[in-house]
Amino acid sequence: MVDAVSVDPATVVARVRATFDTGRTRPLAWRLGQLNALRALLVEQSDAFLAALNADLGKSATEAQRSEVGFVVNEIDHTLAHLEQWLRPKPAGVPAAFMPAEARVVRDPLGVVLIIAPWNYPLQLALAPLVGALAAGNTAVLKPSEMAPATSAAMARLIPRYLDREAVAVVEGAVAETTALLEQRFDHIFYTGNGAVGRIVMTAAAKHLTPVTLELGGKSPAVVEPGADLAVTAQRIARGRFQNAGQTCVAPDYVLAIGATAAALEAELVTAVRALYGENPATNSEYGRIVNERHHDRLTALLADGRIVTGGTHDRASRYLAPTVLADVSPEAPVMQAEIFGPVLPIVAVPDLDAAIAFINERDKPLALYAFTESEETKQRLTEETSSGGLVFGLTVAHLAVPELPFGGVGESGMGRYHGEYSIDTFSHLKAVLDKPIA
Repeated sequence: MVDAVSVDPATVVARVRATFDTGRTRPLAWRLGQLNALRALLVEQSDAFLAALNADLGKSATEAQRSEVGFVVNEIDHTLAHLEQWLRPKPAGVPAAFMPAEARVVRDPLGVVLIIAPWNYPLQLALAPLVGALAAGNTAVLKPSEMAPATSAAMARLIPRYLDREAVAVVEGAVAETTALLEQRFDHIFYTGNGAVGRIVMTAAAKHLTPVTLELGGKSPAVVEPGADLAVTAQRIARGRFQNAGQTCVAPDYVLAIGATAAALEAELVTAVRALYGENPATNSEYGRIVNERHHDRLTALLADGRIVTGGTHDRASRYLAPTVLADVSPEAPVMQAEIFGPVLPIVAVPDLDAAIAFINERDKPLALYAFTESEETKQRLTEETSSGGLVFGLTVAHLAVPELPFGGVGESGMGRYHGEYSIDTFSHLKAVLDKPIA
């Protein structure tokens, strides 16, 4: 049996499809068994995964445990606690004209799922969708990112030791392997990454009428209103922006500072960055590195787009870029045209909430919108007058860790959702069953 699959993708897909067709993935016992096995993998092999994540992205053990290994363990635990309840048929009402009769909604597994994971959270964003796929009774093919080679190799080596080898396969490789996989027929494709590749995935899926979940990104704003505690605001924005060296799809991508808050916020962000990473983040083991030199070059080119408030230092050889805050940034500057995906935080000043809402709505719908305000009216307006994948007040990034909230984008930031019960819906067909006696 091949563990880290390097053979014809058609053969891989045929193998896991044959397993699904036997029906063995449907029983609750199989699903619970696979989830428990996946949990054991993460707990027993955590050191191997932490080392791989450090090699790929410079992630500290603390950050990798919290945002990768521990994140997926928590997702598994929540699913294990509720799966039996989620899978129960849901009664539905029947119109009087059809009585006597009964109706119910049953969740059916879709079949074979392809999960294409990105490099920025290469473990979490491969295995968290897998939790839902297995819990829903599917077989799966995982395609880890070649840009996180150590983590990809660790998953390819270790997953077959714990999970059903006939039901879960890992395909390593780059563009050629991904292209070959996308030529196959799947019952669902789950892709996390950028919009350009998302369009390629969706085009390939259309040939087989395969449904897709696209977890993309975009420029997620953080609105800061007068009256907010700027010290706390700066701490929470900095933590969300600069964890994983800014390479987080839901990180606050820029600040919309309303009124006179911009100048005061600058000083608080300097203090917040220093509190997080010290005087020299390059020597702080808790601060990560840019994934490769190409992305490092792209990011350093953006440093001229505003006045550097803090940071700006960089070293290409070690792929280091300091946590950087830019002020006096024009909305037309290159740093404001696409998702930054790195440790650079621009501040854009706007006169009032109306201008902030207009600024957001004139652009693509973001994956997340953050706001720091004491005004309930402002919260209500942002809820009703903007569209985003998620809306968070007083924090950044944290909504991902609430398992009863759906996570997903809208418009350019993606389609579909997952986590908790929403994952079961994503990887299931909601089958309508109507039962009327013949006699």
